[in-house]
Amino acid sequence: MVKCNRCGKKAEILLPYGPHNFCRAHFIGFFERRVKRTISRHGLIRRGERIAVGLSGGKDSSTTLFLLNKFFSKSNEIIAIMLDEGIPKYRDRALKIAEENCKKWKIHYVRKSFRKEFGITMMQIMRKIAKDENLGSTCSFCGVLRRYLLNKVAKELKCGKIATGHNLDDEAQSILMNIFDNDPKRLARLGAIAGIGETAEFVPRIKPLYETPEKDVIAYASFNNIKAYSEECCPFKWQAKRNLFRSELDKFEEKSPGTKYKILSFFKNMKPLLAAEQKKEKLHKCAKCRSITSEKNKYCMVCLQLKKVKK
Repeated sequence: MVKCNRCGKKAEILLPYGPHNFCRAHFIGFFERRVKRTISRHGLIRRGERIAVGLSGGKDSSTTLFLLNKFFSKSNEIIAIMLDEGIPKYRDRALKIAEENCKKWKIHYVRKSFRKEFGITMMQIMRKIAKDENLGSTCSFCGVLRRYLLNKVAKELKCGKIATGHNLDDEAQSILMNIFDNDPKRLARLGAIAGIGETAEFVPRIKPLYETPEKDVIAYASFNNIKAYSEECCPFKWQAKRNLFRSELDKFEEKSPGTKYKILSFFKNMKPLLAAEQKKEKLHKCAKCRSITSEKNKYCMVCLQLKKVKK
């Protein structure tokens, strides 16, 4: 019998990267201390500021909402923002669970749709892409539109931060993807606090699970009976380039536990140098919607993407 490192009882979870062996209670304590340390070390949340949580209904965002509500409900107002991209039998089911959690935890939530905001849904965009592969991948549209709408709603709600469910696995994948793409500017935007820099137009995005492996999140959600949508993944997920990086990184992690943490440590060491490059990045207003963009084009990425599919 494998015993818990802390109390000697039967271990219910084994974490190879430590290695750590924990019973249920000591794992929950270990998990929560790490998240609190991430929040404190990176200055993610200030007392009294309103925090928006991008809530999809999946395990990561649901766990993030659960934790922030547990840690900060007495000192900060927590609001969940749900985005309906218009993907039947997937997002509608996930958001139903998200709403149930908000009601259970007594958290105010706001729900917005792509159809109402952009006049088009992801299903409609997918059909257009199916007819013209030159438009790009469905994921490239979804990511741009989601980030824009999440930021817009958070600004309207006067939120100081937007918390997302991005975990260690997501961050390690993103780091490698930007290195492989030779894109130092996008690489510089990563981190526990993400974005293009300090500007009133953008609400800083924070990642409380930044230093937490995905498998740990799954275990924590299970141990705490956090209901999350997991029946099926997004029907467009197969198009994402991220899948390849996820698969290969998981192989490295299995053979050499702690690989993902080492990638994150490398990035943290490089961040000061990347930040210097980021300050050189010039911002301007989109000629159509007047939102701030870092792109060299006349229009922001949202307007450029919508123009492609609304011809």
